[in-house]
Amino acid sequence: MTEAEDRKPQSDEARSTFDPEITSEFALPAGFAAPRVVVEPETTSEFAVPRGLDVPQPPSAEPEGSAFSTPSTYEARQAPVAFTPATGIPAVSLTKDVPWQDRMRTMLRMPVAERPAPEPGPKAEEGGPAVPRVLDLTLRIGELLLAGGEGAEDVEAAMFAVCRSYGLDRCEPNVTFTLLSISYQPSLVDDPVTASRTVRRRATDYTRLAAVYRLVDDLSDPESHISLEEAYRRLAEIRRNRHPYPTWVLTGAGGLLAGAASVLVGGDVIVFFAAMLGAMLGDRLAWLCAGRGLPEFYQFTVAAMPPAAIGIALSVAHVDVKASAVITGGLFALLPGRALVAGVQDGLTGFYITASARLLEVVYLFVGIVTGVLVVLYFGVNLGARLNPDAAVTIAERPWWQIGASMLLSLTFAVLLQQERSTVLWVTLNGGVAWCVYGALRYPGELSPVASTAVAAGLVGLFGQLLSRYRFASALPYTTAAIGPLLPGSSTYFGLLAIAQNDVDKGLVSLATAASLAMAIAIGVNLGSEISRLFLRVPGAAGAAGRRAAKRTRGF
Repeated sequence: MTEAEDRKPQSDEARSTFDPEITSEFALPAGFAAPRVVVEPETTSEFAVPRGLDVPQPPSAEPEGSAFSTPSTYEARQAPVAFTPATGIPAVSLTKDVPWQDRMRTMLRMPVAERPAPEPGPKAEEGGPAVPRVLDLTLRIGELLLAGGEGAEDVEAAMFAVCRSYGLDRCEPNVTFTLLSISYQPSLVDDPVTASRTVRRRATDYTRLAAVYRLVDDLSDPESHISLEEAYRRLAEIRRNRHPYPTWVLTGAGGLLAGAASVLVGGDVIVFFAAMLGAMLGDRLAWLCAGRGLPEFYQFTVAAMPPAAIGIALSVAHVDVKASAVITGGLFALLPGRALVAGVQDGLTGFYITASARLLEVVYLFVGIVTGVLVVLYFGVNLGARLNPDAAVTIAERPWWQIGASMLLSLTFAVLLQQERSTVLWVTLNGGVAWCVYGALRYPGELSPVASTAVAAGLVGLFGQLLSRYRFASALPYTTAAIGPLLPGSSTYFGLLAIAQNDVDKGLVSLATAASLAMAIAIGVNLGSEISRLFLRVPGAAGAAGRRAAKRTRGF
């Protein structure tokens, strides 16, 4: 053997034979031959009959059937009454002469097995829609709606409409307070495609909200042919658009809102300007805190201090004005009525997780307002400020002044919500009607404040839904600002004042009244909206009796 052959690598078998260091605990020693044992196959079952055991099988009475074959013991004459009527289940007709919100809400409120297939549309691109891009567009649209304060059910309806407009009928949107998700399954044998998006920042801009609704309306129109690229372009323009009102206009609107609210509860001209000044100072301080990155809780706490401080200063200086009206006007500009209405609406429509999160947000913001006002009231009481809690029952009845103040309050509230200029007039009239109804029931009718507020809020929701449904728009711009005159500002203030004066029982009763008024507003607005849908045409139902509920109507 040559030297080159000695350096040639040997095979594994040769190395294991001649190299004693390469061994295995499973290898057989050299010279040992183990007998081969025949074993049973490893694939066995605990239900398999062991080998050698023969069990006689009875003769089969009938061949193996199927879930779709009729059993041999079945007789049509003796069969019970069928659940399905003889005429069959009526098909759901999604007519085009109703708003897409009603059509999509009808789809969401029925079981998946009963949903009709989408109408064939020309929007599906060649080779089928790009599913990931459609889902991404849907999530981005839902994000803008949820961040703008829209209810969870309306967000789901919009997401469902976008998916169906591109031919994705087997999709399931899911909306919570901070998370949006959607799942699409092409068929029962295909893997589902799921995408999600987190809502981290919220901004109140009803102009942007209305633009998103117009985009969804155009996508749902079968005669419009909007490609994915065009939809993305319009969505990018909506996100880039600036707010319709500059910052100084918002600050002035906040001041006018506080002044109008002070007149609404009995203030005069001096009180009007004092409340206006306090609200504007609070707004500027809140903007300063927001620029420094402080949470919204502290922004509300700081914004509630200047109106309370000005009211205390007028009382200490013995100025013959109604100081309580100054503080109440400042509270009107801060009470989170928008979040309260959205939270109660989500709870009434069955979205309990989102409703709980929204209501918890309202509680935190309210506690921030309470903290700011209580701190100022505590120092004011110690300084000898003469604040009378009994002034809550001595509000002067000035109907014309109060109607004008309520309309001004609704107008400025609409500006603060960044509404479109075309909707400001309608919401101003809606707010005036709300206060007229409340005043007529409360003073001449001598009805309780809670019942009067609920009836007035119900009319706000009814008129707001009627104004929005034929424009294929959201009802929020027509309802949120109109409930401004009904917010429980005075009950909140007098409850806090009683607590600051160590009358805790009386203060808690007043705060409970404020909470009852707030719930009456939210429930009334939602009930008015539902009443408008109850008596108007709804797809898939011949009348009001066929309308589906939001969720199950029994506890099982």
